[in-house]
Amino acid sequence: MRESLFLWIVDKVTEADSYFKQKRNCAGQRGFSPIHKCTIAIRMLAYGSIADSLDEYLQMGESTVLETLKCFVRTIVNVFGEEWIRPPTELELQHILKVNEARGFPGMVGSIDCMHWEWSSCPTALHGMYKGHKGKPTMILEAVVTEDLRFWHAYFGLPGSHNDINVLQRSPVFDDLANGRAPPVEFNVNGNIYNIGYYLADGIYPDWATLIKTISAPISNKHKVYAERQEACRKDVERGFGVLQARWKILHSPARLWHQEDLNYITRACIILHNMIIMDEKGVDLPTIHSSEWPGRENPPVCNIADFIDAQTYIRNQETCHHLRSDLVEHIWGLYGSGTGPFARKGSI
Repeated sequence: MRESLFLWIVDKVTEADSYFKQKRNCAGQRGFSPIHKCTIAIRMLAYGSIADSLDEYLQMGESTVLETLKCFVRTIVNVFGEEWIRPPTELELQHILKVNEARGFPGMVGSIDCMHWEWSSCPTALHGMYKGHKGKPTMILEAVVTEDLRFWHAYFGLPGSHNDINVLQRSPVFDDLANGRAPPVEFNVNGNIYNIGYYLADGIYPDWATLIKTISAPISNKHKVYAERQEACRKDVERGFGVLQARWKILHSPARLWHQEDLNYITRACIILHNMIIMDEKGVDLPTIHSSEWPGRENPPVCNIADFIDAQTYIRNQETCHHLRSDLVEHIWGLYGSGTGPFARKGSI
């Protein structure tokens, strides 16, 4: 990250938690400065090195390094979590929809998938719960990512024995939509009007109106072109996971801490810092962003049980899912497959 962003984070963290302020010990000697402590924590996240390896050149003992890391990630989540891991505002959503419409998917909000983080220090008594198809104890991160690799949703902590469907059933990803807090979405595909946004997903996910999958084993040219475009755009979430793990090596290496709560804070803090870097690279002035810009957060609309059940039924509507996918097949073919579309291939028939 840029120096200006790092110093801004140091100031905010120091204001929120007195642990990072420089103090004197009983002998009157100065302790570690805020920049020193934040540097230690970020280096631990960025390189995933063992705690006692930092003592040689950063002059901080193993126990103090771990204490600093835990305090840092908790402060990051408490101070920035509400703003930097949230659904998009109405203005942000309109920009996302516009970008995805230009890619051939009107109404697409992002891509959804799950990532496993190996937990090498998992207690032996919990191995049966946390060990799944990976063969080792893991914890699952479900995320929604857009083309610019920003994470708009992150749900972490379920045992690795779950699959993507189990995680989706417990995830709050559609809670705002079911409770009437999500900004309205309306779009036209192949002459038909739809009023609910959707995510691109892989084949394991169910046929819901809010989840659009590829076509396995496509036969016709229309289906082949659609499958190719859907799988290409769905790679946003795979790229997001790859960049997140490359930027914060602690998520790539097996987790060595003992408590799941600490790992949850580390994961969320890495996502928050990742989103900050993404927006800082775009030239967004971070100190001017406030959580109050998210409409509905202060006074969310009241949703009665009947409306909630109707919304859940519509979210899980398979007929709408199949109709939307059929319309998207025709729409994608008109853009990329036929010889008359703006993105038509050379020699297409």
